[in-house]
Amino acid sequence: MDLFTHVLVAYLISYGTAGYAPAYLAAGALAGGLPDGDVLFLPFAKRFPMLRHHGITHSIFGVSVVAVVGAVVAPHIAAGNPLIYFVVMEAAGLSHIFLDGLTSFSVPPLLPFSEVKLELDADRPINFVALVVSVAAFYLLLGVERNHVAFQYYLWTLWGLTAFFLLYFGLRLAARLRIGQILRKRREFSVPVPTGNPFDWLLLKEDKSGGRERTTYAEYRFGRGIVGGPWTVDVPTEPPATRGPVTSPEEALARSFAAARDASAMLDQTYHFGEARPSSAGGWDVFWYSLEFAAFGRSAGVRVHLAPDGAVQAKSSWYNPAKWAQELT
Repeated sequence: MDLFTHVLVAYLISYGTAGYAPAYLAAGALAGGLPDGDVLFLPFAKRFPMLRHHGITHSIFGVSVVAVVGAVVAPHIAAGNPLIYFVVMEAAGLSHIFLDGLTSFSVPPLLPFSEVKLELDADRPINFVALVVSVAAFYLLLGVERNHVAFQYYLWTLWGLTAFFLLYFGLRLAARLRIGQILRKRREFSVPVPTGNPFDWLLLKEDKSGGRERTTYAEYRFGRGIVGGPWTVDVPTEPPATRGPVTSPEEALARSFAAARDASAMLDQTYHFGEARPSSAGGWDVFWYSLEFAAFGRSAGVRVHLAPDGAVQAKSSWYNPAKWAQELT
């Protein structure tokens, strides 16, 4: 989850916990974003693995230590009750753990006592819908409304944002629960992949064995079921020895896959898919794209051109799968 959403949700929780008290709101917002400060520990993470990103700072123990320190230090900065400071900062820190655990970026809430992961796969790690709402909310609260409108309008904004996030996360969890039921019945899929829209998901299965990688996915819409697919791509993990002109989409996919992986490590880090079509200038165009790193209808990936003589050129790019599919029909 992005930092802006972490801080905004913590701010809303702090208001719900302590009411309108600027000192407590500031402490809660700080505690909500502070776990991501673990990026400062990266130089030491190899030697001390618990200091890795999404490590000890994303645990109940870690946020509790921050809350205790805050309860001791904060009253000396801004007058307030140490117990309220602790409760506000603890709740904000726990919200950070929950929001990250809601995504595919697992967190270890029981460190240092257990490495058990919390990973619900109910939202994308960076969801641009939530990000845009959060950035706009801060601009509205701290810029447009601050000292410019009646206090009641500020309160209405807070409760409106609270209602939005409750509805948003509620939809995410309800859809994830339903998809879990579907995956238990339909063995051809094993992984839920959330999209930017809480109603739209991908059901996916990936198999890497025998020197090949096979990916199958279908489009699922909450409340309607599977609305597209399944589609499958099956390619060798190493480039085939074949040279010369490409004669089929399957061969174009097979001969472009290694070049796409070399051009973007992101393909190996996310679920991905590939599509091929003849090029107007001769040869073939192939786009290998991430099924996870996408926003506003476009996906990050690698465009590969296979020339008529078999030469390969690869370039990272953003791509609209729906538009590509329309052009193929």
